[in-house]
Amino acid sequence: MKNKYELRNTLRKGEGIFATSAFQTGEIVMRGIIKKILPENDSHASQIGKNTFVRHDGLIPKVNHSCNPSCGVSVNETGGHDLVARRDIYVDEEVTFDYAMRNYTVNFFPNCRCGSESCRGKITGWKDLPTEMREKYKDFVAPYLLNSK
Repeated sequence: MKNKYELRNTLRKGEGIFATSAFQTGEIVMRGIIKKILPENDSHASQIGKNTFVRHDGLIPKVNHSCNPSCGVSVNETGGHDLVARRDIYVDEEVTFDYAMRNYTVNFFPNCRCGSESCRGKITGWKDLPTEMREKYKDFVAPYLLNSK
């Protein structure tokens, strides 16, 4: 199966992933395949359990954060994080997700450069998301986050 996305340069964020075909709401945009288990959290780590962090294979680590993301996270049968369209995504649109959808804490970025109207100004983890954002994201986050306080 040919990927329907590619790595490109962005204006403000370095590299990012862009759709080369359209995606409909609910469609898997990128399949999460675990490459390796990490000893600790880092800026490209995905949290798959309370104290378990992994690196995904392929281009998922290149997907940029947005406070108004086009994708959400869905855990697949391997434990990897698939990126799923939260809304329709158009050709040449950047594929993004909110890093809080996968990690309880995020402490690696001094500020957010997503440029969305709803930008929080800082990339945070689930722990620091406002209640209304948690509710908005509840169908698009790693399930273990829903039970964490």
